[in-house]
Amino acid sequence: MSYAVSAALQAAIYQRLMQDEAMAALVQGHVYDALPQGALPALYVTLGTEVARDASDATGAGAWHDLSVAVISDAAGFQRAKEVAAAVSDALLGPLPDLGRGRLVSLRFLKARARREGGGLRRVEMIFRARTEDA
Repeated sequence: MSYAVSAALQAAIYQRLMQDEAMAALVQGHVYDALPQGALPALYVTLGTEVARDASDATGAGAWHDLSVAVISDAAGFQRAKEVAAAVSDALLGPLPDLGRGRLVSLRFLKARARREGGGLRRVEMIFRARTEDA
């Protein structure tokens, strides 16, 4: 297994979300790897957990990455959060920037969960599955 591509994959996902025009219109750059201190915006996207599994074969090292991306909203309903979740999905299912290390073989949507959280927040958490090779 190689977990060595994980940081490069995360950087490419973050870059893609930050550069996507639809995302910019919806969240005005409020895409976070680590939440900032102080008050948070009413609507934002955060990169979340990752689970990686070995996908090495005779040709080299590789991994499957199940990556979480969440949309958080303080709106009364889920509509706005789901609109942003759709934009996240559209952005990530398009071409990603080249990875700084390794190669992205595939990236696809796996599942999502929409739920209410404390404080009146709404969360839509999406899991994407990536297959990487360490070149």
